[in-house]
Amino acid sequence: MVEIILNRRSFVQMALALPAASLPAWARAAAYPGSKPIHMIVPFAAAGNVDTMARLVGAAMGPLLGTSIVVENRAGVGGGIGAGYVTRSKPDGYTLLASSNGPLTVNLFFQKNMTYDPLKDLIPLGKISDVAHVLAVNPSLPAKTLPELIKLSQQRPINVGTSGVGSATHMTLVRFVAATGANLTHVPYKGGGALTADLVGGTLDAAFTELSTAQPLHKSGMTRIMAIAAQNRSPLVPDVPTAIEQGVADFIATSYVGLLVPAGTPEEVRNLVQQALAKSLDDTNVTSNIRNQGAEVAIRAERTGAGFGAFLRGEFDRSKAAVQQAGIVPE
Repeated sequence: MVEIILNRRSFVQMALALPAASLPAWARAAAYPGSKPIHMIVPFAAAGNVDTMARLVGAAMGPLLGTSIVVENRAGVGGGIGAGYVTRSKPDGYTLLASSNGPLTVNLFFQKNMTYDPLKDLIPLGKISDVAHVLAVNPSLPAKTLPELIKLSQQRPINVGTSGVGSATHMTLVRFVAATGANLTHVPYKGGGALTADLVGGTLDAAFTELSTAQPLHKSGMTRIMAIAAQNRSPLVPDVPTAIEQGVADFIATSYVGLLVPAGTPEEVRNLVQQALAKSLDDTNVTSNIRNQGAEVAIRAERTGAGFGAFLRGEFDRSKAAVQQAGIVPE
């Protein structure tokens, strides 16, 4: 009797040589991903919150899946270009979407001709993180507090950058103006990282962005965080008061980051990627790096497809209510 030893490489080669439909579910899962790299699409510019979180978990997930994960930035239209690209990609598990509020639960309320439906064309695998929004200003801006900023805006317009039309930070700007009556001019960018040069250089007076993006600049003195949209102050910037402390009642705003795949991706493949994501978020090196960026790791219940999906439906409903309150119609 001849003993046959079948290692992973031989199995993958054999499996890939067969028509996918002829393989049982366990064999298709075992054959994935083989040696083929996985592309994780970030629909925003490099160096922003989503990009940072994607690179942290991607580096940990690659070895768990036995292949490399390539993070690819496809910015534009409030994240719509990258998200739309993923929805049109082959649903085979080799194209993932790392995304946040804008492309998933906000853009539909700002953009009239969306090329995809985030609730139908994407399948959630799990949430990665949440991070509070902050109002960061150029140090030369004479206003030192939110009341001073609001007063100054009545004397002259103040331009405020966000990650783009329909982004999470754009929604925060809309809510802030509605709550305070401040005269702020929106300047959309292709991601949080894209606006930092103009904020530091003084082209922008201020920006609503994620704490993870603003904290290093605040620490170096290149910009100044005026307020954080959280219930409590952050231990990373304990000197920064909350918006609530400065008189803007109940003003809390965050960006979430999660992982999704195109609709039609096989369940067994989705399960493998989701398990790798969940395991990466149990890695203390990954979680400490996420927290060092000013973000919080997703709770365990939301690291699953079902949990993240339920969260997204809730976020969609909250965005819809905020947009209706502000009287915004898609353009």
